[in-house]
Amino acid sequence: MLVKIIAVKIALVIVLVLYTLALLFIFLYSIAQAHLLVRYLKVQKKIQPGQLPFNEKFLPHVTVQLPVYNEMYVVERLIDTVCSFDYPLDKLEVQVLDDSTDLSIEIIEKRVQFWKAKGVDIVQVRRTDRKGYKAGALEEGLEFAKGEFIAIFDADFVPLKDFLKKTIPHFFEKNVGMVQTRWGHINKHYSLLTKLQAFGLDAHFSVEQVGRNSGNCFINFNGTAGVWRKSCIIDAGNWQPDTLTEDLDLSYRAQLKDWKFVYLEDVESPAELPPVMSALKTQQYRWTKGGAEVARKHLGNVLRSDKSFVIKWHGVFHLLNSGVFVSVITCAILSVPLLFIKQYFPEFKQLFLLASFFLLSFFILAILYWVSTNQKSENKLKSRLYFIRTFPLFLAIMMGLSLHNAIAVLEGYFGKKTPFIRTPKFNIINNNDSWESNKYITGQINPLTVTEGILSLYFLFAVIVAFQIGDYALLPFHMMLTFGFATVCYYSVFQSKMIKKPIKL
Repeated sequence: MLVKIIAVKIALVIVLVLYTLALLFIFLYSIAQAHLLVRYLKVQKKIQPGQLPFNEKFLPHVTVQLPVYNEMYVVERLIDTVCSFDYPLDKLEVQVLDDSTDLSIEIIEKRVQFWKAKGVDIVQVRRTDRKGYKAGALEEGLEFAKGEFIAIFDADFVPLKDFLKKTIPHFFEKNVGMVQTRWGHINKHYSLLTKLQAFGLDAHFSVEQVGRNSGNCFINFNGTAGVWRKSCIIDAGNWQPDTLTEDLDLSYRAQLKDWKFVYLEDVESPAELPPVMSALKTQQYRWTKGGAEVARKHLGNVLRSDKSFVIKWHGVFHLLNSGVFVSVITCAILSVPLLFIKQYFPEFKQLFLLASFFLLSFFILAILYWVSTNQKSENKLKSRLYFIRTFPLFLAIMMGLSLHNAIAVLEGYFGKKTPFIRTPKFNIINNNDSWESNKYITGQINPLTVTEGILSLYFLFAVIVAFQIGDYALLPFHMMLTFGFATVCYYSVFQSKMIKKPIKL
């Protein structure tokens, strides 16, 4: 009997230690976010200098690279948009880095010929294989790029005509290696899923990017809607395919070599958001696993660099930000047995009181998203009501994605290699546009979806237990987890059933 009691106590201690460590990581990450928020607010109080004037005497040659792979729904729109840039034709080159294997090839060929006839220097670059995926395509195109500067756009972007005139002037400073613009969302109001994605991305492209850039901390090229100095790419070691986020990898290598990055919050580059849960999961998997891979690759380099403590601090949490999902799912799963530990082991009561201190993390997060939603809104009442409606839903859905993303992060930390799977594009802009016949999505249900459904029942059980034992401290957390996992599971299953399969003749 004594052995059993000791074993139970050891198990309880392990649960409490893991839970506390997960909470501690979330808390420390939130402190870093709070510091970025303070910096962002300081920047907003200053008189903004506005756009740098376009200097007609500074007209460098620019190469626009369009890395595409089977983008039949959006590639024509992308090519037409870029070829219509307000920039001298004799200083503009467009490379369509085409790794496609479907009808996209013919669509690209036709648009390339069309724009060539209009005097645009445009070329369709085909490779014999997809070695290195997107990074490999960018590296190959760079070998014969004519431009001193390299603008890059993914297939779902619709950049504005004056994009180059608003970004190129910042390269007048010789140490500027990259200029990143803010993502806009052309289908933000298409569905609940797109609204929540826009809500989350807007915080990154306001508070986080501005906060980091204002303090000369590490920021990242977001893979698209930015411009690189060609010599910076080469000096930093060129594009490398050993992570799923080649953009973040190159960003750190360049900044570790003291290249300056510029972030332009006031320059918007519109893009589509994935309207389907399976596409969102694909994107989230690549972002979170790639971030973990880059952390594994560069965390030591950041700590060993001659950067200041604050820059290193933000660099560490920037690289480890996808690790938050590991902490969230750890806290979530362990929080259910904690209900019983609190009930039957009163000797741990003081520890639970200490753990409540970490609620501060939630309030920091809420303030950050409140600011990103309201700071530049003209209709304050509307934006505040929007925040009140959206923030709890956003948190719940991100909790619902925590298992999926945590698995991706752990694969990245432990070095498991997987192929680069691009996010399907849809050309969904208006509310009446349909995605069900998109050939790039399948109706297959991932086994992980079943686990997400089971977890929703697991947390529903915790909600019921809370009412039975009268302990409501974790009730809001468990209610959000129940809703989040149930919603993610529902979208995954329901949308897979809506997909229209092509008729085989």
